[in-house]
Amino acid sequence: MPIIDMPLNELKAYNGINPKPEDFEQYWERALDEMYSTDPRAELIPASFESNAAECFDLYFTGVKGARIHAKLLKPKKEKNKYPAILQFHGYSGNSGDWQSKLGYAASGFVVAAMDCRGQGGLSEDKGGVFGNTLHGHIIRGLDDPEPDNLLFRQIFLDTAMLARVIRDMPFVDGERIGAMGGSQGGGLTLACASLVPQIKKAAPVYPFLSDYKRVWEMDLAKDAYIELVEYFRRFDPTHQREDEVFKKLGYIDVQNLTNRIKGDVLMATGLMDTICPPSTQFAAYNKINSRKEVIIYPDFGHEWLPDIDDIVYRFMCELL
Repeated sequence: MPIIDMPLNELKAYNGINPKPEDFEQYWERALDEMYSTDPRAELIPASFESNAAECFDLYFTGVKGARIHAKLLKPKKEKNKYPAILQFHGYSGNSGDWQSKLGYAASGFVVAAMDCRGQGGLSEDKGGVFGNTLHGHIIRGLDDPEPDNLLFRQIFLDTAMLARVIRDMPFVDGERIGAMGGSQGGGLTLACASLVPQIKKAAPVYPFLSDYKRVWEMDLAKDAYIELVEYFRRFDPTHQREDEVFKKLGYIDVQNLTNRIKGDVLMATGLMDTICPPSTQFAAYNKINSRKEVIIYPDFGHEWLPDIDDIVYRFMCELL
């Protein structure tokens, strides 16, 4: 079999190389305190899209730093007192997607909430306000700010947790039956959400992004989704005098450092020919999960559509019904 990374037996034992800051746990406890002290001021606005299967709404809520975050929300028309819910997270630079793509879950009896990441392709607000460059991507947004609390992906990770909080508090949602799913950036955000909100019962990340940045760099695969790492060093640290500092700071927003918090069931899918999010970076996050977990391996596939994965994830989530 062709190989672009480690053999599978080594992947299953790999634990990542990106450094973890000494105050990582305190950093995220402080972040969660900020999120829980923020009034989400959730607002549901009937959407122009209509369906026989679900009521459709534009959901707005306030995240940390005052940004108004948007999500598409679908509520089944099947009469129940409480519904399970699915949280959906999109790929890097994208948005929450079409309403139609969510109707299968809604028709099956799930409330569906699909979030637009702040500052990307949807309707969510990005307040900005960081010191330093903001060139070519969100991984490095806030990297030159002396306050690590201003890293943009900290705020996006917390947005996923706030979405879970808002959905769990809705009177028609069973807060003990919540799942999260997404691919690439959406996979990384799925892991972040399930880590920060231990009540998440099911998490289905597909080839997750945002893990083990230094491994990506050392494999010379800091391109495509990770190109901003190259651009950062070339423009702002061309002789790499700050390399250790940079990767340590990125450790605050490295999902592999969060996943030991996950309590729910995890189903991950990985293509062993993935040159966008290398398999070892995905396994760095997966191998730290202590809850019930399974990984589905696609030996000949990269960062692309994976056959049957949507059906597999659907069946996995339907265990919440």
